[in-house]
Amino acid sequence: MAPRRSKSNKNPPIFSHEFLIQNHADIVSCVAMVFVIGLMFQATSPVASLFVAMQHNVSMNDSAGEEITMYTWGKKDVFSVFFYFLICIVVHAVIQEYVLDKMNRKMHLSKVKHSKFNESGQLLVFYAASAIWGADLILREGYVTGISQLWEGYPDEHAALPFIVKFFFIIQIAYWFHCYPELYFQKVKKEEIPARLQYISLYLVFIVAAFVLNFNRVALCMLVLHYLVEFVFHTARLCYFSEKSDAASSLFMVFNVLFVLVRLGTITLAVLTFWYGLEQTSQPSIDVAKGNFNTQLVRINCLAASCLMQAWLMWNFITFQLRKLRERSVATRKTRSPSKKKPVRAAGDDEINSLPEVDQNSATENGSLRTRAKGKKAQ
Repeated sequence: MAPRRSKSNKNPPIFSHEFLIQNHADIVSCVAMVFVIGLMFQATSPVASLFVAMQHNVSMNDSAGEEITMYTWGKKDVFSVFFYFLICIVVHAVIQEYVLDKMNRKMHLSKVKHSKFNESGQLLVFYAASAIWGADLILREGYVTGISQLWEGYPDEHAALPFIVKFFFIIQIAYWFHCYPELYFQKVKKEEIPARLQYISLYLVFIVAAFVLNFNRVALCMLVLHYLVEFVFHTARLCYFSEKSDAASSLFMVFNVLFVLVRLGTITLAVLTFWYGLEQTSQPSIDVAKGNFNTQLVRINCLAASCLMQAWLMWNFITFQLRKLRERSVATRKTRSPSKKKPVRAAGDDEINSLPEVDQNSATENGSLRTRAKGKKAQ
């Protein structure tokens, strides 16, 4: 069973907001178990397998002539996304309960930092797992040694995915869908919701579009690059919240360099794939039955969307860096500029200046004598 959050002495009413928030992991895990148990019985196995197993499998022959099973996308993938959407909620609750909450109790963070710490902690785990998994798929499929595979063989070889590649995209879609109800379960503040909704929706739009249009190979490479940079950023963020300033500053510097390089690398992949590579086999119209979406209109829109997204990310990055530079320069000026104080006159200067010239000289001599006497006493 999923972990339970710490509850108050008074149990909230059943099906109230507080009840759902406190027990959402248990409720969701019970629903997921229904589908798993359904696999054990012959009568319910066909229905349960729609949710648990990958659908739309096709038989193909590999280069050696052996028959292999590949997978395409279809309407039944909605059931798989729903099941793994439930699994993501349960895993999210486990990480929150057994890792992040224990760390929060030790650090005693403020409410604002507490929310950001939880966000970075959850995303750090997801980015790390996805980047490692995606990098393994890229190496296994040989995209590093032959970049032309990102567009060669489209759509026949691209529409039919190995099981592990399709499972990767199903998990990606399910994870970002699960982030919507987590805004409610985690009691995210209203002022933080718009920013989170923005990046969650952008992830979903781009991943689903790449999956449906069979541009999964270039999307896989872009995701791995992007997830790698985000992993470094959230690691630095967690170090900052943990008051490890030296490690945080070093990681933020690494992030700044990688961010720019990945933006350039992503644009390069998009141009090579959509402008040069797929243009060689361009079709006049879309063929949904064969999964061929390689038309000039689709390619230009995909290229424009990819480049605009990178430009938008880069613009936000530059404006953030400029704002930080301005804040640092203002703080430096305040610390370096000496406080402007009026010169303090010696006691009795005004009275001495108001006297006639002869009396001023005598008063000055008397004042110097008094000063010497005080100095001797101090010695």
